[in-house]
Amino acid sequence: MGHSLLCMTGLLLLGSLFYVNAEVPNKPTVILEPSWPQIYSSETVTVRCEGSQSLVVWREDKLIRPSASEYIISRATESDSGGYSCCTMSLSVCSDIITLTVSSSKPRATLTAQSSVIPAGGSVTLSCSVEGSAGWKFDWFRRDSEFSGAQKIGAGTSEHTISISEGGIYYCRGGRGDPVFSTEDSAAVTIQKQVLAAVKLQHSWSQIFTGDTITLRCEIQGGETKVWKYEWTAPNTNSPPTSSEYRLSRVSVSHSGDYRCRGSSDYLLTGWSDAFRLTVSSSKPRATLTAQSSVIPAGGSVTLSCSVEGSAGWKFDWFRRDSVSSKAQLMRGNEANRVISVSQGGLYHCRGGRGDPVYYTEDSSDVTVVETSSKPRATLTAQSSVIPAGGSVTLSCSVEGSAGWKFDWFRRDSVSSKAQLMRGNEANRVISVSQGGLYHCRGGRGDPVFSTEDSAAVTIQKQGKVWAAVKLQHSWSQIFTGETITLRCEIQGGEGKVWKYEWTAPNTNSPPTSSEYRISRVFSVPQWRLQMSG
Repeated sequence: MGHSLLCMTGLLLLGSLFYVNAEVPNKPTVILEPSWPQIYSSETVTVRCEGSQSLVVWREDKLIRPSASEYIISRATESDSGGYSCCTMSLSVCSDIITLTVSSSKPRATLTAQSSVIPAGGSVTLSCSVEGSAGWKFDWFRRDSEFSGAQKIGAGTSEHTISISEGGIYYCRGGRGDPVFSTEDSAAVTIQKQVLAAVKLQHSWSQIFTGDTITLRCEIQGGETKVWKYEWTAPNTNSPPTSSEYRLSRVSVSHSGDYRCRGSSDYLLTGWSDAFRLTVSSSKPRATLTAQSSVIPAGGSVTLSCSVEGSAGWKFDWFRRDSVSSKAQLMRGNEANRVISVSQGGLYHCRGGRGDPVYYTEDSSDVTVVETSSKPRATLTAQSSVIPAGGSVTLSCSVEGSAGWKFDWFRRDSVSSKAQLMRGNEANRVISVSQGGLYHCRGGRGDPVFSTEDSAAVTIQKQGKVWAAVKLQHSWSQIFTGETITLRCEIQGGEGKVWKYEWTAPNTNSPPTSSEYRISRVFSVPQWRLQMSG
């Protein structure tokens, strides 16, 4: 009974102290660490006392005497909720009361997105929060699909926002304290990334004609490995395809207009593409046939060209007939090359075709090609018939009225010797020579080669470093009437050659043709001149 009375007296005294607490100096202070407004079950909380004396912790109706001036609550529960204060050992002075609230429910993080679509080339901001509490750090997760495993893309970030540029399923959770207490994961948020779509014509045709079959493609840039669903808008149709290709068979003018597409895939989508404007021409095009020449030289050929003006993508069929009344025969079909070579006369025409099924142009007009029986002759011309000492002469070979020739060049030493091929299959029709002789040429073209007749021979002489001089056989300084003398024609620089000689002399019509000129019994002393050839 005595002890109970003493206890009651102490409580009354403590109540009196609390009442006058605000006026007492050196009042202790109570602090909760961490100072979060909301504490959850299993978190760790410390009640710390600060003051100049030894202190105890008073929790409502319970006195706690910790070994130090703090009280650690490990793995707090709802029962740890209440008001806490710090008092001196004598309980004479106590702090204000601080309230600890422990929630038994585990909090859930909340994830919000700035937008559910990432614009092409851009990003979206995600925000994670835990309502009514503070001190959190955040983990961020992403997965590619509902069935794939989540990948952690950010761990323990103090910032509550991140910026993302990839589509996917995102969620977050908060954590705080040591050891870490984690919230429930947030609800998942689906983010789609926008990429670009474009409508392209499968064939690079600049013009589309009525009856053509074409394919438009929806090309998505940046989503090559994904499986896409497609949508199209097109003129004059209520049932456009749902695939990446839009095939239009045998188009008409009514198919002209704007075509757009868009696609969607796992967390990827496109906006509507820019319009592709299709224009279908109502007129059927006509092929045009041109001939390099209307005459095929003997043994030669002529080149024919087929074209369709203002459009592309054509392959060509080639036809020939012997006369206006005969039936045309297909020579070659579905030729990618628009040029062919023909060596037979006749009436020729062509047509173009493209697409699958094939769309054909109108046939071209006929072109008549005739053969000639005469074989052309090459012509050789020389810049000069004499090669100057130490120089050269230019020779030119040509075939009149035709082109496409290459040339063979020949030389021989004399009329009786055999011609030797100097150069063969020369594209250049001009050569330079520095050696005398008899030259001729011929032209050739095609495969197999068709050759012209040889040109006429052209003789080219080479002028050497030689000269002629008239010498008196005897070195007499004076000649007298009645003496007999001999003049000699000496050729310097041509000692190894056989020469023919010519003389000019006064008072004679029959000078000799040898190297010596003998004059018997001279009657005067003439001035002698000599002309030499050889």
